[in-house]
This record gives sequence, structure tokens and C-alpha cells, in this order.
Amino acid sequence: MLFGLCAYYDTSFNRRQLPLLLADLDRLPPGVIPEPAVAEIRRPAAVTVAGPHLYLWFVGD
Repeated sequence: MLFGLCAYYDTSFNRRQLPLLLADLDRLPPGVIPEPAVAEIRRPAAVTVAGPHLYLWFVGD
């Protein structure tokens, strides 16, 4: 699901898509995305997965 992210566009993920995004993050080689940044993605992702009608948004430039 990382392929769906673009730095210039807004992107949203629903609770069914987030496990795929998180799996992609787990497969990245160490250092590609700094661990603090990964933690900042995982925190709201956990909230989004836990409830219905929630989305995780990435706001582009």
C-alpha cells in the first residue's frame, strides 16, 4: 500500500487497507523510514483499525 502514497496528493486509508500498509512498513529495510516516523504512522493507524468509519489521512504538499 505504500505505492499509493504520493508526496503531492492527499491519501486516505480505511481500516481494511491499513493492515496492508503496516505490513509494507514491516518489509522495508532498516533505515528507509526512520523508526520515530514509523511510530508516528503506527499510533494513529491503531486507532483507525479499532473503530468503524475512521480513516488515516496523509496530507500531501
